[in-house]
Amino acid sequence: MDYIATGHKSTMRPTKLAKTVTFRERLLGLPRSQKRLLQIIADTCLIWLALWLAFFLRLDNVYAAQAFSGHAWLFIVAPVLTISVFAKLGLYRTVMRYVGYQALIMIAVAVTVSAVLLGIVILVYRDPTAIVPRSIPIIYWLLCLFFMISLRMVMRQYFRGMSFDLQGASFLPASQHDSGKVRVAIYGAGDAGNQLVMALRLGTERHPVAFIDDNLDLSGRVIAGLPVYGPNDLARLIKEKSAQEVLLAIPSATRTRRMAIVNLLTPYSFNVRTVPGFMDLASGRVKVQDLREVDISDLLGRDPVQPDSHLLERCIRNQVVMVTGAGGSIGAELCRQILHSKPRTLILFEQCEFNLYSIQSELESFLQYTDEPVQIVPVLSSVRNQERLFDVMSIWKVDTVYHAAAYKHVPMVERNVAEGVINNIFGTLYSAQAALKAGVANFVLISTDKAVRPTNIMGSTKRMAELVLQALSHEEAPCPYSESDEVEAVANRTRFTMVRFGNVLGSSGSVIPLFRKQIQTGGPITVTHPDITRYFMTIPEAAQLVIQAGSMGEGGDVFVLDMGQPVKITELAKKMILLSGLSVRSAQAPDGDIGIAFVGLRPGEKLYEELLIGSNVTPTEHLMILRANEKHINWEQLKLALADLASAVKNDDYSRIRELFLELVDGYNPDAEMVDWIHLQQAAAKILVNNAKHAMQRPQTEGIPAEA
Repeated sequence: MDYIATGHKSTMRPTKLAKTVTFRERLLGLPRSQKRLLQIIADTCLIWLALWLAFFLRLDNVYAAQAFSGHAWLFIVAPVLTISVFAKLGLYRTVMRYVGYQALIMIAVAVTVSAVLLGIVILVYRDPTAIVPRSIPIIYWLLCLFFMISLRMVMRQYFRGMSFDLQGASFLPASQHDSGKVRVAIYGAGDAGNQLVMALRLGTERHPVAFIDDNLDLSGRVIAGLPVYGPNDLARLIKEKSAQEVLLAIPSATRTRRMAIVNLLTPYSFNVRTVPGFMDLASGRVKVQDLREVDISDLLGRDPVQPDSHLLERCIRNQVVMVTGAGGSIGAELCRQILHSKPRTLILFEQCEFNLYSIQSELESFLQYTDEPVQIVPVLSSVRNQERLFDVMSIWKVDTVYHAAAYKHVPMVERNVAEGVINNIFGTLYSAQAALKAGVANFVLISTDKAVRPTNIMGSTKRMAELVLQALSHEEAPCPYSESDEVEAVANRTRFTMVRFGNVLGSSGSVIPLFRKQIQTGGPITVTHPDITRYFMTIPEAAQLVIQAGSMGEGGDVFVLDMGQPVKITELAKKMILLSGLSVRSAQAPDGDIGIAFVGLRPGEKLYEELLIGSNVTPTEHLMILRANEKHINWEQLKLALADLASAVKNDDYSRIRELFLELVDGYNPDAEMVDWIHLQQAAAKILVNNAKHAMQRPQTEGIPAEA
């Protein structure tokens, strides 16, 4: 701001200073025709200089070239030929700021062609008064090539706003000293790393200062004007270059390798980001400038196994496929994977209107860019609606059902027992009955590791859902469960399969988004227990394995996905803090940025999750899918238990629900009293009403003298 005094008084009025326009900005603002004219003038001067130097170097005489007398024709012909060739090859349509290797090759071709033409002219036109040595075209070619390329390289750096750093022997942005620029080191000095350097130098947010590369032969060398450091030189890198951030430019590295690099970087105060792969760049989904936080799946240390396309397509290709819970995190990813296997029709069965709209819009947008004639059918309904389930499966002649509809949040289901039982157990039962009646060929249940020796309602309901399908699959003509006795047995033509796995990264309720949000707000990160561990898998990988496991089922199979080694949640939280460029606050480091608070296990939560009830497990044709052989209950016995369970839910008899779970679910070990928030409040209200009634009926003896 500047201030202006008006009149007699020193009345101060702020006004903006006029912005100073630099010479570079003026050049950039010129019309295209004027820019081309300046290029032609500059090239003409360089051609004359190259021609004169050619004579001087050949004859060692400053006056050898008679530009204004005998050799005047040559100084006219040379620029005419060269400029014409340049224009013909499109060099004057090239934007100087973005001159690349292809443009430099075209310059070399243009100079070569013009030098050859000039040599031909010299041979044809002979002036006895002004001799031109035959080596002049060759010397001219070398000098002209040097001048033309040098001019364009220098102007490219100038128009990009870069200056030359003599100490670092590299071109740097003119605004490199601005405090707002983040100084970054790039891990990976390959093609992706060099491409990233070019993109960053065009930007205004980050300033590349160095490369880090595993190849020790490159250590100490300079690539793209940046020094290369080895993995063991990170402390020296911070000291010499003051790097604040590390960008991982290694899109082809395996997840195991990326985890090793991340572990190497965690002791230092780097904010770590990664760049997308070349396939994402080529497809246009992202740009090289798009940097993202390190994928937390890189920390799991397990490379995904490539899916078997035959298994993926066996129950999907050219068939009618239905996904219940299609709008959930797992259901939505199943729909995406199914669409790639080219079904004839994909039915999205979902009770949440917004989730259904979201996944339908996403899938239809994807189909717009493909020629696949896949029909997307959105159905807004609940798995509690038996008639609707049967109508959809029978009318559309569904071949395969993926049953992902369930309530999965442990604490939420723990305090809403009735809803959990109805949705997870009876919703699965109704879906299976509809599939049996409609003659569906394949029915795949998405289960969970929490069904193994559960301590909570959610895990118990999912194990009961497994028992329902196991029982139905072992009956040739199971009589469907119904509150009415007028139900006929239905021939079993459905192959029931269950797929059990652990936590998926990025699903609703996952700890990863929660931890990121807590880090952004300054912490602390809340962890339930210091020793709690969980199995993790990415959503796409889980969905692919579910589809493949469902294709291998023979009826009543329980498939378990190989989740790798369990991950300690506390260690996961620490790594996320460190990879955000922050430090962990603890008793040993009280000045750290983000603390970790242990809040205690939630209702029904276990320290360790398991995937197998017993030890009887056999391999399958897929490396990451195992078949668990577990005991089941026969359908007639289970049908009676389901009727008893339905009655207990209807009558709010939660002690009976617990008794049934203890009888039917192996290893069920509840860690708290079974309550339901709604019915708990109803019971409390009833008690208050009854107390009020008793108070009104009680004789009014208080305050009456004993003599009365």
